[in-house]
Amino acid sequence: MIHTRRLAYSIVLLWAGQVAGLSQSKPLELKWSELAGMVAGHSVELTLAGGGAVAGEALAVREDSILMDVRKTSAGEFQKGSAAIPKGSIGLIKLERGRGGWGRTLGTVLGVISGLTLGGWAAAHTHSAAAGIPTFLGIASGVSLTGYYAGRELDRRTTLIRVVP
Repeated sequence: MIHTRRLAYSIVLLWAGQVAGLSQSKPLELKWSELAGMVAGHSVELTLAGGGAVAGEALAVREDSILMDVRKTSAGEFQKGSAAIPKGSIGLIKLERGRGGWGRTLGTVLGVISGLTLGGWAAAHTHSAAAGIPTFLGIASGVSLTGYYAGRELDRRTTLIRVVP
């Protein structure tokens, strides 16, 4: 019994350690001319100077605006679809990029191993097969999916960009 508690505690610490390493950094300061190579073709969220935000894919950076395929907006002046966001109305740019698939792979492997272990332990401590099999399948599936999604978050990199004159 003590061994299984220690195993469960170690698994929880492992997952908590992965999430605790994610923190926000200072915004990267770039000139408008340097912006095109960074944001074109990526998912961005623009915080507007007048309040509100616009999120979607940055298609191109022009001399006076960013051309976007807007997916979400909280600013009344921009609608979903193609929009040109003026340079002067952009306060902060949140850029999201993927960084390979190692986090998804690691998270899935750890999730499957942990799910099989915890599910097997829970199923072994039930008194009937009718309750043990669904318990095993539910725990193993749930922990495996949690591992995949936690690993996917590790693969995602967010960069804050502030445009300077």
